[in-house]
Amino acid sequence: MARQVITRLVDDIDGGEASQTVEFALDGVTYSIDVSDENAVALREAFAPYVAAGSRTGRVGGGVARVARGTSPGAGKASREDNQAIREWAKAAGYEISERGRIPVDVVEAYRNRGQAPETPAKPAGKAAKRK
Repeated sequence: MARQVITRLVDDIDGGEASQTVEFALDGVTYSIDVSDENAVALREAFAPYVAAGSRTGRVGGGVARVARGTSPGAGKASREDNQAIREWAKAAGYEISERGRIPVDVVEAYRNRGQAPETPAKPAGKAAKRK
């Protein structure tokens, strides 16, 4: 017995035929939406001013959470010595971070930029590290 399975993408916006799946991330959540070429263009145009003004931190599905591990995006895992140095610096700079676990991205970025400008306390957002 032969079987043929046909998958049809339906545009999540207007219910018409979709031609592609677009992935995007916002506030740490990754989304996927099936859209026609026309709606894909509209979505990209809507995001364009924000993308142009924003800073790239990684790739969806492969790098967003990994940016903090290396000395630069794509550099691989930081060594235990690197992590220890970051933790020591963070404590001396007034950040409250745990002795174990993932080091918050804002702390790693502040560590990397520590010699570039005078340090000013950043407003913590969400679960970001807090200063004492």
